[in-house]
Amino acid sequence: MTDFIITLAQYAPHYSDNSAYMMSPGMGMYGGASIIGLGLILLAGLVGGLAQSRMRASMEEYSATPAPLTGAQVARRMLDNHGLHHVQVTHTPGALTDHYNPANHTVNLSDTVYSQATVAAMAVAAHECGHAVQHAQSYAWLTLRSELVPLVNLGSRLGQIVLMLGLVLVFLGTGTTVAWIGLGLFATTTIFALVTLPVEFDASRRALAWLEASGLASRAMHGQAGTALRWAAMTYVAAALSSIAMLVYYALILLNARNRE
Repeated sequence: MTDFIITLAQYAPHYSDNSAYMMSPGMGMYGGASIIGLGLILLAGLVGGLAQSRMRASMEEYSATPAPLTGAQVARRMLDNHGLHHVQVTHTPGALTDHYNPANHTVNLSDTVYSQATVAAMAVAAHECGHAVQHAQSYAWLTLRSELVPLVNLGSRLGQIVLMLGLVLVFLGTGTTVAWIGLGLFATTTIFALVTLPVEFDASRRALAWLEASGLASRAMHGQAGTALRWAAMTYVAAALSSIAMLVYYALILLNARNRE
């Protein structure tokens, strides 16, 4: 679950820095496009802040709610129930570091999940095991996301550099071609964010279905786990909206600049 938050921290645009750049002397030139784009970015930021706040609040609340098994025990049982005996459950230091690693077939659980018997730990562990089940069953969206990683790595490294260079050239009146190339590279992070949504929602669905079928969670615990996972999923939605807002922002600026040529 939280592996995507970490991934986005690496791949997603840092819109505060980029916005400051665009509010430089070129602001007057781009006019309404900047206002509309900045409005979208602000809205995405508000949604993201709300989602993060509610996710953390629910995780903190349900981290104090006892469960019958630790996160590690829940993970082991769910994996074994799906015949994934070869997938190992390991401990990884830190907080919000839980993730499934398809390269070495390990479910890696953080300090607050691995050894604690709480509803939050149970939900997170089952969610990460949901990714292991997806991998074993060649879930199409997970496969697509994995295939996109090399392209996203390229786009995240070069996209903003090329885009910023292109915007300087636009400001100097030499055309928009370079900027559009940069925007195309930048768009790979948006595609990655959108493809990740069904992966994360499906992993939560699998987790909740198994927790109900296994009988480990009472009706109240199942509802609490569902609440925690839904707010966690909303952070991915917010990240996707932020990436889309940035893409629209730059596209509006380039379209406006092209019309001025």
